[in-house]
Amino acid sequence: MKLKYILPLALGVAVLVLWQGLVRVKGIPPYVLPAPSEVGAAFVTHFPELLSALETTLGIVVLAFVVAALTSISLAIVFSQSRIVEYALYPYAIILQVTPVVAIAPLLIIWVHYENIDLALLILAWIVAFFPILANTTLGLRSADFNLVDLFRLYGASRWQILWRLQLPNALPYILGAMKISGGLALVGTIVAEFAAGTGTATGLGWLIVESQNRLQLATTFAALAILSFLGVAIFFALSWVEWLLLHRWHESAVEKQR
Repeated sequence: MKLKYILPLALGVAVLVLWQGLVRVKGIPPYVLPAPSEVGAAFVTHFPELLSALETTLGIVVLAFVVAALTSISLAIVFSQSRIVEYALYPYAIILQVTPVVAIAPLLIIWVHYENIDLALLILAWIVAFFPILANTTLGLRSADFNLVDLFRLYGASRWQILWRLQLPNALPYILGAMKISGGLALVGTIVAEFAAGTGTATGLGWLIVESQNRLQLATTFAALAILSFLGVAIFFALSWVEWLLLHRWHESAVEKQR
């Protein structure tokens, strides 16, 4: 096993052992800080509830991420083809990015009605995940070598051919790098949206955390947080694998990782 896998695992085990020891030695009650053993017991006891919450949250995260990727890449392509559209819409994309999700969640629930709260959660998660892909894709499309663009035009290439054969391949590393960021942001946005907006037809991890905290069941809270952490890591590594799969044959960043 490589050192880069051993070291994080060893550090994690050491932290858990230290945490367990401190809780036992100090006699800290579980409603203040549960021991890892108590978190594990809560995980086993509430496993069906945690699994159901995970499925609900993961469904919203995946859908929000896919919608964010499709809309942001499409809009970035439009921006690359029209400076006028970019000048007109880009400031509003920035405003959308800096708008606090917690602040607009109540308004969004009123607009879509409480029975459609799953739609509100989706929109809020999409808002958080949208801008990084848009900004990086726009940058990648604009970063194509101007000499190559002129060469394409010299040989009679159309705007679509320049976009498909030059600009998009050039932007692909930017897009994939932004997706790794937005994948985590979609998860964070979903959880924050559940904190602010509540839950819909099923209970997600965010709402489960709120409920367990209100009941002082912190072991369940930590179990849900552990699932969120593993989910975030899994999303990152899944998107990293997609990045390697698409880039390892030709792009320098992935070739260096392969070595």
